[in-house]
Amino acid sequence: MAKRKNTNPKTTKKKKKLFSDERIKIILGVTTIFIAAFLTLAFISYFFTWKVDQSFQFSKVVSPAEVSVENWSGKAGAHFANLFINNWFGIASFTFPFLLVVIGFRFFKIKIYSIRKAFKITIIGTIILSVLLGYLFGNSNGYLGSGLGGSHGYVIAQWLNSFLGKVGTAFLLFVVIVSFVILSFRKTYDWLIKISSQLFRKELTEFIDQEEVHQSTVADTESTKNEKTTEIEKESEDEELIFTTKRNNATDSKKEQSTPPETADPANTSKENKDEDIELTIEEKHKEEARNGSLKNYQLEDYDPTLELSSYNLPPLDLLEDHGKDTNGEIDKDEIINNKNRIVETLANYKIQIDKIKATVGPTVTLYEIIPAPGVRISKIKNLEDDIALSLAALGIRIIAPIPGRGTIGIEVPNQKPEIVSMRSILESKVFSESKYDLAIGLGKTISNDTYVIDLAKMPHLLVAGATGQGKSVGLNAIIASLLYKKHPAQLKFVMVDPKKVELTLYTKIEKHFLAKLPDTEEAIITDTQKVVNTLNSLCIEMDQRYDMLKAAQVRNIKEYNAKFIARKLNPEKGHKYLPYIVVVVDEFADLIMTAGKEIEGPIARLAQLARAIGIHLIIATQRPSTNIITGVIKANFPARIAFRVSSMIDSRTILDSPGANQLIGRGDMLISTGGDLVRLQCAFIDTPELDEITDYIGGQQSYPSAFMLPEYTPEGAEEIGEVDFSKRDAMFEDAARLVVRHQQGSTSLIQRKFSIGYNRAGRIIDQLEAANIVGPFEGSKARQVLFQDEYSLEQYLKDFLENV
Repeated sequence: MAKRKNTNPKTTKKKKKLFSDERIKIILGVTTIFIAAFLTLAFISYFFTWKVDQSFQFSKVVSPAEVSVENWSGKAGAHFANLFINNWFGIASFTFPFLLVVIGFRFFKIKIYSIRKAFKITIIGTIILSVLLGYLFGNSNGYLGSGLGGSHGYVIAQWLNSFLGKVGTAFLLFVVIVSFVILSFRKTYDWLIKISSQLFRKELTEFIDQEEVHQSTVADTESTKNEKTTEIEKESEDEELIFTTKRNNATDSKKEQSTPPETADPANTSKENKDEDIELTIEEKHKEEARNGSLKNYQLEDYDPTLELSSYNLPPLDLLEDHGKDTNGEIDKDEIINNKNRIVETLANYKIQIDKIKATVGPTVTLYEIIPAPGVRISKIKNLEDDIALSLAALGIRIIAPIPGRGTIGIEVPNQKPEIVSMRSILESKVFSESKYDLAIGLGKTISNDTYVIDLAKMPHLLVAGATGQGKSVGLNAIIASLLYKKHPAQLKFVMVDPKKVELTLYTKIEKHFLAKLPDTEEAIITDTQKVVNTLNSLCIEMDQRYDMLKAAQVRNIKEYNAKFIARKLNPEKGHKYLPYIVVVVDEFADLIMTAGKEIEGPIARLAQLARAIGIHLIIATQRPSTNIITGVIKANFPARIAFRVSSMIDSRTILDSPGANQLIGRGDMLISTGGDLVRLQCAFIDTPELDEITDYIGGQQSYPSAFMLPEYTPEGAEEIGEVDFSKRDAMFEDAARLVVRHQQGSTSLIQRKFSIGYNRAGRIIDQLEAANIVGPFEGSKARQVLFQDEYSLEQYLKDFLENV
């Protein structure tokens, strides 16, 4: 009888926890570094004590205490030193302590060298160096026992000498060493190529120059009698350059000639000029080559948007629980067979014959695919939905007739024992971890148990609807958690709207990392309806500003813009900056529509229509998917929609434009439509304690000084500024004026950030700048206009303006 393997998940989990424990890593690191230091000390001591310790029997490390050795590391050190240096590799053995040091420091997360390269250098380099030393020094008259190369190096070197001869062995060792150095050290290869190319270029340049000099000498000798030469002397601090010109420019020659032709010796003058021309030509040519070479070698590194928080680490998967571990995932074959027989029997009662039936088991639902006999109408099977549900005694049956692309009819039947799909299983799946999506979202698993991952950047907005308690809030948390596990704070920002005031409060801990807000608001999670209106209008301003940047950069979308900015092809002094994605999460849209109506719907529709290209994406959730909440304008701009269980077919048609959501079984069972066919999923489950640990982990790391500031927005009808007394102007008035002109952006938040002052003071400075006609008045959703184009005109204006104050 075969012995069963122990596949206890608890044992496997204990092993994983053992090696992921930081304390174990510290112990292993200290131990490894100690062994490296011990071996190094033993090897060094061996050079001085090997003769004295020759009488010690190295095979007997455990010997009586009366037997002593001179090695500084004791008997163990003497044994290992003799083993490595005498019996094996000689002084090349010092590479082994180096490898242990690299491994030891890696346990402390300190990378002093690549472990992979260290292994390669230790193994291959030790062998090559040992043979080289054995070839060069032999056994060195018995020094260190077997010589500098150890027994290994000496024996192999002697064998190569007898096989190839000394010259052949030397050539072989030279080729092997050069090949090893070139393959192991990239910089060495680049240096050799650079040196050889420079030497070759120098020899070629000198040869060409000598040919040109020879030809010009012959030509000048023949035309000496018919041409005159003139000298133009230009002195500088370092050198004197002498140019020669032909008589082609007769007028300039007469003006600049300093020596009369009668007194000058044409032959000597021609000879001197030729020599100076030769020297000048070569010198200038080399200077130009050096200049071009330096320009080619000089290249700016790409801009790193994550540099400010370079120590930020993505949350580990250990913070999540595996909720599906209690269910063994086994298929209940009896249940599947019984359901299949009942489906066949029910169809047979209505004289509907089928040729084939196949079952696909999912986490919560099993799909039975049937192929009806020829001549059977699909509508006849679809009308039997309630009868099949009655025969199976199931909560809700959904018939897909036909399944697109398969040529079969699908009957979805809920499982008696549904399986929980944990968020951890989604995030650690290969589909999610290796996805190249810009905004990857892991939603759950399909009926065929495949992980379903989608790109929010391509959706580009998402509408979520479902009755109370059907998994809508858990779905939102799963979406947010997916993004937090994939993105750095520099690459993503959230705008969170929570009218219920309790659903999204956990995310306040990551305010300075991931959240965006208005400059004058204290809380990043928006709960007040008026602040929601202001925030959405502020996002419209941000959208317009980003489109202006894209236009100036001559790109079409945020991905191209950021790629251009990272490659340093855009000048930050001209207002360009790295643009993070902004995801707007609205938990209860119906409440906002009821309280604010058109004030909310207007900016939402505008963002949904235009904000896709510039990286602003909306996720709107509601528990009332009625037509007065989800209007035609909103539906037209939200092609991607998620429906959890709803109470009626009308609500299902409102959200999905088709029935089906009313037949779901709840508890995370959902349908998703991305503009095409419907896909049924079991939403991933993430519990509140898990979210708490994730936000604690992120919030405990280094953060930005404040949340991401959106552009300021003043509602229409706000108070206009009154009389401004410039004799009591702010001390930073002139600096602020120069700042807004330099950036061409009249913004309170800009002044607040640059000068590290409060919002109220920055607002008063903007009022003073407006009263002084330096920036224009507030224009609703548009940014303030800066009335000066450069700082020079501003300085002239300030000088005259402040004199008259």
